[in-house]
Amino acid sequence: MVEDARSLADVLAEGLRDQGMAVDVAHDGLSATVKLDLTPYDVVVLDRDLPGVHGDTLCQMITERDDRAMVLMLTAADSPGDRVSGLTLGADDYLAKPFHFPELVLRIRALARRRPSARARTLRAGGIELDPIRRTATRDGRQLELSVKEFALLEALLRASPAFLSTEDLLEQVWDENADPFTNTVTVTIGRLRRKLGNPSIITTTPGVGYCIPHPAEEA
Repeated sequence: MVEDARSLADVLAEGLRDQGMAVDVAHDGLSATVKLDLTPYDVVVLDRDLPGVHGDTLCQMITERDDRAMVLMLTAADSPGDRVSGLTLGADDYLAKPFHFPELVLRIRALARRRPSARARTLRAGGIELDPIRRTATRDGRQLELSVKEFALLEALLRASPAFLSTEDLLEQVWDENADPFTNTVTVTIGRLRRKLGNPSIITTTPGVGYCIPHPAEEA
């Protein structure tokens, strides 16, 4: 989320986190370029009128990358000419302020699905079927009632299977850059997820290494 209005950025980021997204926030174009160099984002919600590096310039920088993020340009300008120029710069979608938050969520998820490197829909392993688009998960046909973070944690483990994800990996993928690296939130969430998945246990823990679902994750 690249937005110079701090209160708006914080409100939007918190709302998106409640929807299960890991969200980093930058309040100017320069700090956004630093974050983009460090993290391979799926979607960038980009305000157009930014200090430091203008949103137009940042948009062009993003779209020139080999493994580029999808760009949703967010701006107060709503004339047809503004929309056309924003899309011409390489933005994948355009949303004018003010907007309804549910529409922002739907557009971000649609862009994530359209990303060229987006993963396949259904993840399967050990009797678990998880559909990240429909936000459903079952085990052996039994519907799993998961919290937002439990769902995101299971999705991350299935995508990585059979590789291990460390606590730091999970904090980055499921939470965001503001997560406390010394917190026990991953351990606690893993514990709740294990209980909801039931037996036999499918999540393996190796001290000093991390967590994994050892069965090959089949994607379809």
